Amino acid sequence: MAGKNNANEKPKNRMKNLDDLFDLNGGVNPIMTDVTVAERQPTNEKVITSLDIEKLTPFSKHPFKLYEGERLSDMVESIRSKGVLVPIIVRRLGEILEILSGHNRVEAAKLANLGKIPALILENVSDGDAMVYVVETNLMQRSFADMLHSEKAAVIALHHSKMFSQGKRNDILAQIKILEKPHEHEGKETSGQVDQKLYSREKVALEYNLASKTVARYLRVNQLISELKPLLDSGSLAFGSAVTLSFLNESEQKQLVNCIEKHNLSVDMKKADALRKHSEKNRLDNDSIFRILSGSMVHKPLRTPTIKVRKAVYAKYFKSDQSAKEVQEIVEKALDMYFEQEQIS
Repeated sequence: MAGKNNANEKPKNRMKNLDDLFDLNGGVNPIMTDVTVAERQPTNEKVITSLDIEKLTPFSKHPFKLYEGERLSDMVESIRSKGVLVPIIVRRLGEILEILSGHNRVEAAKLANLGKIPALILENVSDGDAMVYVVETNLMQRSFADMLHSEKAAVIALHHSKMFSQGKRNDILAQIKILEKPHEHEGKETSGQVDQKLYSREKVALEYNLASKTVARYLRVNQLISELKPLLDSGSLAFGSAVTLSFLNESEQKQLVNCIEKHNLSVDMKKADALRKHSEKNRLDNDSIFRILSGSMVHKPLRTPTIKVRKAVYAKYFKSDQSAKEVQEIVEKALDMYFEQEQIS
C-alpha cells in the first residue's frame, strides 16, 4: 500500500454510492464511448468505454472471495437478459488494465459469453488508492457483518491506516501490544488519554460494531499469509489460533502451510501457542513444526488438577451408558467452542 498519511491530514470522506465514485453529483458526467483503449487519449473527463474481457487482469491483492453458487448464477442470468448495467472500474498500469471494482461482474459476464464489458478507466492510481477503491466498492455491495474473517481483516486494516490519526488509534495500538506480550499486561488498563480512547472506541463501534480489542485482533489476522486465510474462513482454523499464528514470520507461516498440507494436520490453540513460543526463541523449523502439529513434541509432565462434576450436572448433559472417552471428547469440543467465542468477542 502507499506510504503513511500525515498525522494532521484529515481523513477522506467515505464514498456512499457509485454516483460519488464516478463523481456524478458534482463533476463532469461520464461519457459513454466504444473506442478501444489504444485509441483513447488521456483526458480529464471520466470516460466509460467498452473493453475486451480477456484483456482484463484481476487486482493483484484482491482480499474478497468471489461469488459462488446461486448468487453467481443469478448474476449470470441477469447479465444475459439485461447486460452489465454498472460499469466496472479499472486502472491502467502500463499496458495492463487491472480490475478495481467488478470482479464478480467480469466473472459472470464470461460465463454469460460476453466478449466486452463497460468500464471506467482510471489513470495514475497508486497501490494505496487502488485498495481503497477495491474495499469501498465491496462495502457498497454487501454489509461488513456478512464478510468472512479474512475480508473483515482487510477492511479493518485499510480503514485503520486511512481513517484513524495516530492519536485516535492509541487504544487499538495498546491492544496490539497486549497481544504481543500478554503476560506483561495482565490486569493493566490500556494507556492513553481518556478522551482519545473513548473517541477511538466510539469510532470503531460506529464503523464496525466491534470492541477495540477485536479490531486489534483483526489487524493481527491480516498479517497471515494468503494460504492460511482460507483455513480461517472455512473454520478449519479457529480465530484465536489465527491471531496467535500471525506472530510467525512469513517464512515460518509458509513452512506451517506446507506441513499442514503434506501431512494432513491441523492447528488448535495449544499447538498455535507452542508454535509461537518456538518462533520467539528462533527454534521453529520444519522439524519442530511437524513435531508440534503431530503431537510428538516431548513436554515435561504437568500436574493436572482433578476436576469433579456434580452428579446433577453430569446427568443433565450425559447418558449413563456413555463411555469416558465420549464424555471427554464432548467436554473438549465444548471448551474449544467457548474459548474461540471468547477470542472473537
